[in-house]
Amino acid sequence: MIAHIDRPAPDNRDGDPQDPPLRFRPMTTPILILAAGSSSRMHGRDKLLEPVNGIPLLRDRAETALATGHPVSVALRSLEDTRATALNGLPVSRLHCPDAAEGFSGTLRNAVTAMPRARRLMLLLADLPDLTTEDLNTVLKASDDRPDYAIWRGATDSGKPGHPIVISDQVRPGFAALSGDSGGKAALAPFADATCLIPLPGSHALNDLDTPEDWAAWRARRPD
Repeated sequence: MIAHIDRPAPDNRDGDPQDPPLRFRPMTTPILILAAGSSSRMHGRDKLLEPVNGIPLLRDRAETALATGHPVSVALRSLEDTRATALNGLPVSRLHCPDAAEGFSGTLRNAVTAMPRARRLMLLLADLPDLTTEDLNTVLKASDDRPDYAIWRGATDSGKPGHPIVISDQVRPGFAALSGDSGGKAALAPFADATCLIPLPGSHALNDLDTPEDWAAWRARRPD
């Protein structure tokens, strides 16, 4: 199925969708936030609505991405649920991913193929609260400084691959054939030798929070 895109105007405080053409300036790198997961391990809570810095995590991630100055789109299971509402008033494009129930691959297939063509695209998981705008800019800068690679990927300070991931236009076709819940591995694997790892502070690149216990431990570690 094909993803549907809602494009709210930047000053749209009520979240009423507008539909101007979605285009990107030639030298920008669009950022796609992947936020269509089910939070199945949260025992009825939605991890993307957990408060971070006084606002829902999803909104915090969108604001973090917007601060890079690059255009931001958010992949969602629905354009009418509480996640979509959490984005009201922000200049982001909201993408409905009808195949999200299939798993992460369905979300990626819908969302990546729905994005207009650009020389590069950043993929950002919505449940990584430690990633900062500086981290995103570090990976974006690496993609500019080392254009001989096809993929630029954030990593832990010990070099373990994580997020965000910037893909070149040549990588995108592989996302159209994704299936199951293996994520984007099948699309990324052919470019393993053309992947640049960019170390980020600590475990910023991998510290996703999937359970209430994860959230409790993370909050206990945060400074007051």
